[in-house]
Amino acid sequence: MLVHGLWMPPLAMRTLAARLRSAGYEPAIFGYRSIVGSTRAAVDAVRDRLRHGPPTHVVGHSLGGLMALEALRAEPTLPVVRVACLGTPLRGSGVAQVMSRNPLTTLYLGRSAALLRSGCTWLPPGVEIGMVAGSRPRGLGALVARFDGVHDGTVQLDETRVPGLADHVLIDASHSGLLVSREAVRQVLAFLESGAFLR
Repeated sequence: MLVHGLWMPPLAMRTLAARLRSAGYEPAIFGYRSIVGSTRAAVDAVRDRLRHGPPTHVVGHSLGGLMALEALRAEPTLPVVRVACLGTPLRGSGVAQVMSRNPLTTLYLGRSAALLRSGCTWLPPGVEIGMVAGSRPRGLGALVARFDGVHDGTVQLDETRVPGLADHVLIDASHSGLLVSREAVRQVLAFLESGAFLR
């Protein structure tokens, strides 16, 4: 199951879905309202989708990875095998924290603001979680926040690391570029198959 990020429609996952499909997977794209919809409603919908299905891998881009992990926090028995996160701010998003200081810019985060600020440092036991982070510093985040060190234009590298990850890999891609990067797909496929990224 593929879960998109903030400001993105399900259509944003189509390229990734097509590449996974060509590798033999049967990806389903999960769509939700990342701005006007509530986080709780989206997490509950993820749980409902997974609960009655077969053992499933989840690939979440940015906020989508947080949604998947929150679903597992609420219901640890969901039949999820592995979760591959793409640029997910597990330690919380510094960009979201800066934007939340201003009433005008916080509107752009919608009802997902709290989850983006806090992240999800708790990782579900029994489920392997992998992170593909980007190092190409191109994105709107640089317009509102200052980055220290490596970042993908929206999420800083340090924000993608928490204890308990099964594996972590850094590739040359921007935050949005993670969705169309062939290297990202190659790494996701390796992780879904083996629980480890390619070196």
